[in-house]
Amino acid sequence: QVQLVESGGGLVQPGESLRLSCTASTFIDSVNNWDWYRQAPGQQRELVASISSDGNTNYADSVKGRFTISRDNLENTVSLQMNSLQPEDTAVYYCHADLVRTVARLYHGLWGQGTLVTVSS
Repeated sequence: QVQLVESGGGLVQPGESLRLSCTASTFIDSVNNWDWYRQAPGQQRELVASISSDGNTNYADSVKGRFTISRDNLENTVSLQMNSLQPEDTAVYYCHADLVRTVARLYHGLWGQGTLVTVSS
């Protein structure tokens, strides 16, 4: 019933920036943690960044200082600002909401469809 729609992926050169966004298809009352994961070719999906309901953030060591996760005040959007991108950042990026409350029901995890980020010269 609720879908997460991602946008912002594309092809960039090393050192450039992208901003990914993920928006719910309907109004969400609350989200516990918003996350961004990524999956590179031949690799397992890995957690890149998380932001809690109180705004606390965590980042993978590989992206600290370069990526910033943020959420809006209405709970229905999460973003990932990616700076100083390198070829090693090439992956499909997925947004994830671990516990979602709507007026209709409680969802134990929602995933976006993924958006491809390619960093190449």
